[in-house]
Amino acid sequence: MQKIFPPDIENNETSAISTSEVGELGEKLAAEFLLRNGYRIVMANFKVPVGRNRRGVAVTGEIDIIALDGETVCFIEVKTRSSDNFAAPIAAVDNRKQRQIIRTARVYRKVFNLKNVKFRYDAVSIVLNEKKVPKIELFKGFWTEDKFRKKYWADKF
Repeated sequence: MQKIFPPDIENNETSAISTSEVGELGEKLAAEFLLRNGYRIVMANFKVPVGRNRRGVAVTGEIDIIALDGETVCFIEVKTRSSDNFAAPIAAVDNRKQRQIIRTARVYRKVFNLKNVKFRYDAVSIVLNEKKVPKIELFKGFWTEDKFRKKYWADKF
């Protein structure tokens, strides 16, 4: 297997790369980490239109990695930071992002006719600490769809 670190990471100089390069590197590191931990990668960077916002502008959802953990389909969000001095990368997976991934995952399950398949939402946090090996953490089942389900008032009065 070839090395996935760009030359500046191997030399411990992460400050010279752009945020988009940090993100791309993080997704590569996450995929390699997941493979080492028994996941089977199905797809990366799945993008699809998921609706419109309040202003009528089309919204596109993206799932960084879709993988199988045994028989469970995992929709995985990867967050990478060059350091965790400000906040942990996982803090960026907020409710808005979770809702967008859920909408995208529903489209994925519908397109591929995955009706009775177990699934979950995972997150991978990566910190590219300078002069150290990147710190990678996997959060299985980081969130569920339950907190986004509509609550009905029927029979509650």
